Amino acid sequence: KYIPLNNISEGQARIQVYDSLLSEYAALGFEYGYSVEEPDALVCWEAQFGDFVNGAQIMIDQFISAAEAKWAQTCRLTMLLPHGFEGQGPEHSSGRLERFLQACAEDNMIVANFSTPANYFHALRQQVRREARKPLIVMTPKSLLRLPEAVCTAEELVEGQYRPFISSVADPGKVNRLVLCSGKVYYDLKKAREEADVVDSIAIARLEQFYPFPKEAVSAELERFKGVEEVVWLQEEPANMGAWFFVRPLLDALLEQLHEDCNKRISYAGRSAAASPATGSATIHAAEQYAILMRAMGVE
Repeated sequence: KYIPLNNISEGQARIQVYDSLLSEYAALGFEYGYSVEEPDALVCWEAQFGDFVNGAQIMIDQFISAAEAKWAQTCRLTMLLPHGFEGQGPEHSSGRLERFLQACAEDNMIVANFSTPANYFHALRQQVRREARKPLIVMTPKSLLRLPEAVCTAEELVEGQYRPFISSVADPGKVNRLVLCSGKVYYDLKKAREEADVVDSIAIARLEQFYPFPKEAVSAELERFKGVEEVVWLQEEPANMGAWFFVRPLLDALLEQLHEDCNKRISYAGRSAAASPATGSATIHAAEQYAILMRAMGVE
């Protein structure tokens, strides 16, 4: 066998790729233990589909989220969980983001949903180089692997840096609505905004890292767009899932600091609360996705 990535330069680190058995509980437990014993290795475990991680929930609750607090045991384990509403049904859509966010406290782990290859690259690089060892949980929409817009330049890889929050490039003087979102839905909204011909009036900013929450960067963005009529949180997940319950009090608190006189609050654009992460019908999915994008833009 000849593996190009293992033949780039002398003295380089090795890449090893394995298919694991279909017991998420056992596989994730092994990878967690390996990452503890090999503290300098970048150990990545990817679920076949996002919702498959629920079979490993015990490992997440007992070790990944709590081991540092319980036993001062740290690791760099990276979990890649396919997550993004692409019309393929419940198990394909949900990495159970809400469960990880509920377990976040005391800087115990990093939870993210990247929209650019550069940010993903720098996050993995940072995961190895950072002195503090923390688990990294990444929501990884499969559609971004083949989306022409989800690309970056070589300069962004070589000279860029990790960005937990990506600001809008819109002119605050022309904008009347600021939409905050994360991950793959950014590209859906960007396309819908162009088709509705409201590019100048709607700004889109991306929360790439949920936890630790990039408070200063988000606060600066809200300050920059202080004059907008409405600030909206857009998500693909049902209201009782995803990041809504996590970001709502954080964003409301920041808005209160900026708008003490008018008591402005964050608005919600997303699916209604549901028992299942997603519908199994591609037709219903498309109708729901269209509706939440129109709601985010204020087109009811």
